[in-house]
Amino acid sequence: MTPLELVTARKAHLDRLANQRGAEGERDLRLLKSDWTERPRGARCRTLLSILAEAGKPIKASAFDALVLPPSVDLDDAASIATHLDEIIFIEIKTANQARVKPNFEGFFFALTENEITASNLLGEQHRVALFNKVTGDILLTSVPDIVARAKSSTWQLSVQL
Repeated sequence: MTPLELVTARKAHLDRLANQRGAEGERDLRLLKSDWTERPRGARCRTLLSILAEAGKPIKASAFDALVLPPSVDLDDAASIATHLDEIIFIEIKTANQARVKPNFEGFFFALTENEITASNLLGEQHRVALFNKVTGDILLTSVPDIVARAKSSTWQLSVQL
């Protein structure tokens, strides 16, 4: 690779990275959807995941970004979570901020992780994917099976951390 090719590739990578501000999009969407609760952290998250595992639905925290909780659920009370577990909706948020993404989300390129796919399989209708276009404000609540059925292409990758 020549130095010019390296600089060009770096610029393309940085341009792509600038559009991958998922955490900001997740926060913005949760502000728009007042009935959504941010994924619990610490002990609350461990309790929720433990109760799910006991129910035969072992998922990881990285498989969802938000929850829709029945009003009577108290995330500080394991018994409350267990009682209402089947009513909790787990939402993974995917954010687009590219002008090329159409109102129906055609042209939106994003990744589904193994953890998200596993959670979708284990939770069924309790796992939803929210597609959020920050440019237009459009939101589509869908599912992993619906996304896969609608996909025009897919590319498998291996992500590693060293």
